[in-house]
Amino acid sequence: MTVYYMVSYDIVDMEAFAKYPPRVMAILPKYGGEVLASDIEAISLEGTARTMNAILKFPSKEVALNCYNDPEYQREIKPIRIHSTKNCAMVLVKQFIKL
Repeated sequence: MTVYYMVSYDIVDMEAFAKYPPRVMAILPKYGGEVLASDIEAISLEGTARTMNAILKFPSKEVALNCYNDPEYQREIKPIRIHSTKNCAMVLVKQFIKL
């Protein structure tokens, strides 16, 4: 079942952060991942918007978790985000199911 990876965080070092998106984009095809939306100028209708908000699509929860746990991501890519952002939230959401 398709899942959506919802991400939001505040960028605190834009120069350092600029190295992160290209690295993520390079690893996504390996897992069938696709960026559906990514915005550093999101408008908050309620609550507090972060400076970066994105939605990624993966074929399944297992594939999304495999991407997140990929050794290259964990060892080389994730540290870029950790050191250039704060207030990070990453959530996997299943495709809408009618109740």
